[in-house]
Amino acid sequence: QVQLVESGGGLVQAGGSLRLSCAASGRNNAMGWFRQAPGKERELVAAITWSGSRLHYADSVKGRFTISKDNAKNTVYLQMNSLKPEDTAVYYCAAGPLLTLGVRGYHYWGQGTQVTVSS
Repeated sequence: QVQLVESGGGLVQAGGSLRLSCAASGRNNAMGWFRQAPGKERELVAAITWSGSRLHYADSVKGRFTISKDNAKNTVYLQMNSLKPEDTAVYYCAAGPLLTLGVRGYHYWGQGTQVTVSS
């Protein structure tokens, strides 16, 4: 059983930045950040493989968000810049055996952290 603990959410004005962190209790081949806004489906924001050789970003965040990881700390980060009100959502960290784009590909989930971007 892998446990994921997120931190770093909060309230920020449009154009601002936040960095989310996710500490994992063990190694996983792929880790991702998802988000879910009220009334919407959970969507993949960014994902990365353990080696860091493969990355994926949703089109809506390309050029603004950066996913990275520190293998020594079993921690994955999501640096979010130029935030927009439409980025407001609960952000979840997830881990799984392969880098996939759907929620079903990830077996372990964090508790979620709220990100609110005011206009």
